[in-house]
Amino acid sequence: MPTNVNPTVRRRRLGQELRRLREIKGMTAEEVAERLLVSQSKISRLENGRRSISQRDVRDLCGVYEVEDHRVVDSLMQMAKDSRQQGWWHAFGDIPYSVYIGLETDAESLRVYEPQVVPGLLQTRGYAEALITGALPEAPPSDIEKRVNVRARRQDRVNSLEHPLRLWAVIDESALRRRVGGKQIMIEQLEHLIEQSQLPHVTVQVLPFDMGAHPGISGQYAILEFPDAADSSVVYIEGVTSDLYLEKANDVQRYSVMYEHLRAQALNVDQTRQFIGDIVKEYTRLDRRPDGE
Repeated sequence: MPTNVNPTVRRRRLGQELRRLREIKGMTAEEVAERLLVSQSKISRLENGRRSISQRDVRDLCGVYEVEDHRVVDSLMQMAKDSRQQGWWHAFGDIPYSVYIGLETDAESLRVYEPQVVPGLLQTRGYAEALITGALPEAPPSDIEKRVNVRARRQDRVNSLEHPLRLWAVIDESALRRRVGGKQIMIEQLEHLIEQSQLPHVTVQVLPFDMGAHPGISGQYAILEFPDAADSSVVYIEGVTSDLYLEKANDVQRYSVMYEHLRAQALNVDQTRQFIGDIVKEYTRLDRRPDGE
């Protein structure tokens, strides 16, 4: 559920405010780093919200920026304190994409394009378990279970009655035809996808093969938007060893335009449900035969 003390969002807001104070002062990150005898990379990480920030860091930075209003300093110090709290996801241990989960937890809307798999927020447990097991063949069962449980917890935002996440998903046809976990798991997953697409705050569109080349051909991405005007939109691109977060207005605008083209080229909502239903019928016919046939 959205929360005013989401540590990831608080850390991001605090970083934006510290960057604003630095720019008002007319200083570069390198100059600030020299004054505080720290690395420039630390200043950059504090400003982009990817690193936990202590109240001492805030105090030192406010000193460099000559912030004289104690109310401003106190507010920033409180934000630093809040940013060091633990979100619900920390109870599951080390999660590689915890920054993204923090942003998703507080987002108002999410637009996602998936070329290979069903989006995580719309996955069944069986599909998720089979997918993660296949993607991480050397991971122990306990790690697989942890990731599946985290994925299930993330879905609370979609199924929430009070503060549901506005989700728009464009899914490539290949994601529907890639058999993950066997025929029965795929049947259950596709039927679940149709069911979820009927929620008033969830829109699902399929991009069929015959559309050919399209703006999303380079791969998966997601655009997160937030209820507070102070929180700029973020483009999230998932990587194997590291993730990319784009927050500059020009980058977000470029990906947003790409997404509009994807939505225009994809099947509409009714066509999508019919399309998925036809694939379910194909899997159902196959289900009458052994997996090996």
